[in-house]
Amino acid sequence: MKSRKLLVVYVILLVCVLIVMFRLWPYKKAPVAPRDYPEIKAEGILRMVTEYNQSGYYVAGDTIEGFQYELSQAIAALSGLEVQTQLEMSLAESFKELSDNQCDVIARNIPINSEIKENYLFTEPIVFNKQVLVQRTEESNNGIKPIRNQLDLAQKTLYIPKNSPALLRLQNLAHEIGDTIYVKEDELYSSEQLAIMVAKGDIDYAVCDQQIARLSKDNLPEIDIDTDISFTQLQSWAVRKDSPILLDSLNSWLSQIKQSGLYDQIYKRYYGKK
Repeated sequence: MKSRKLLVVYVILLVCVLIVMFRLWPYKKAPVAPRDYPEIKAEGILRMVTEYNQSGYYVAGDTIEGFQYELSQAIAALSGLEVQTQLEMSLAESFKELSDNQCDVIARNIPINSEIKENYLFTEPIVFNKQVLVQRTEESNNGIKPIRNQLDLAQKTLYIPKNSPALLRLQNLAHEIGDTIYVKEDELYSSEQLAIMVAKGDIDYAVCDQQIARLSKDNLPEIDIDTDISFTQLQSWAVRKDSPILLDSLNSWLSQIKQSGLYDQIYKRYYGKK
């Protein structure tokens, strides 16, 4: 019975993603010419790409919610710009859209590393986050205790979304423990959907951001998210290298949102206490 309910949730989530992405698809026809803040201000439209989940953008009944969405609306109120939101689950595809000038900002929690800093500019940190292991609880896994020591990940198969930033961390972790960790990059499913698969028993392990894991845990009591995979990381929004004025503007707006207390209200609504 529990498995059937999870399957229904799984199917509904997939359908919602497809419907919303189809509705927002026209926004992906953005100008090819590079844009910085003066061009954006002249048009009056700021194009953001985010993911379809509670951390990004999602439809709840007749309202639109999401951590990144609410931040973007706060920026719209401060800047006077219309913020158009387009959806893309793949971070790699989001970077491609940014590089192709199909959007102006990637509004999602992106872990910053030296490799991507060479190609993009990043805002001041949006959140402090870390990667965690998603596995079943002892009660939901035939009495098998959850993994707590990273050494016990040797020879295990861990699932992540395609092009997830967690891939580099898992490769480094394999070197650290001196053994093989098998990593499967799923081309179709997001972190939330992989968490559902863990809860159902379709897969044993997944890795995702702690904030997303916490949101998933609220609806999936079968999963355990208490084993860290990485240290705390700075995570930010991304813009193109040729958009330094937009970067400065975003940092100014985000600073005002934090100073006003609105940021803390939005953060608490989705992620709980810091």
